[in-house]
Amino acid sequence: MKKALFPGTFDPITLGHTEIIERGLQLFDEIIIGVGVNSAKQTMFSLEQRILWIQEYFLNQSHKVKVLPFEGLTVEFAKKHGIQFLLRGLRSAPDFEYEKHIFLLNKHLDEKIETIFLVSDTQYIGISSTLVREIIKYHGKLEGLVPLNILNSIYRTLYPPK
Repeated sequence: MKKALFPGTFDPITLGHTEIIERGLQLFDEIIIGVGVNSAKQTMFSLEQRILWIQEYFLNQSHKVKVLPFEGLTVEFAKKHGIQFLLRGLRSAPDFEYEKHIFLLNKHLDEKIETIFLVSDTQYIGISSTLVREIIKYHGKLEGLVPLNILNSIYRTLYPPK
């Protein structure tokens, strides 16, 4: 069974993330979405909320997609869960440079775990969780940036009717 880990903070998960995961499902038997707990990062949404949104989005694929919180080294989390592959998305050359360094460090930690890079579809290249949070902060338009279940949840809770 080929298992991949798609790690990230997902604050919130974007359509760019979901596109990489959905394409990854064609390559792997199971994808674990590792929702990172990073004490150095101040998140907009709670860990529980981020996990719930992802689980809702992938509800129809729950037999192939699992969502788990994780803290610490990605490679250690992967080993603990019997994962052989790390799945990563690339949007741009700076993404590649950043991910290349992480790949080399992960290889140093465990040469048996392989990293697979998928290049984002052009319609998602400009989307990042950081930019989405900025748009949310100023009550901007979220359509086309995040999955519908998240968009509706954010609009209900953060954009109350006037």
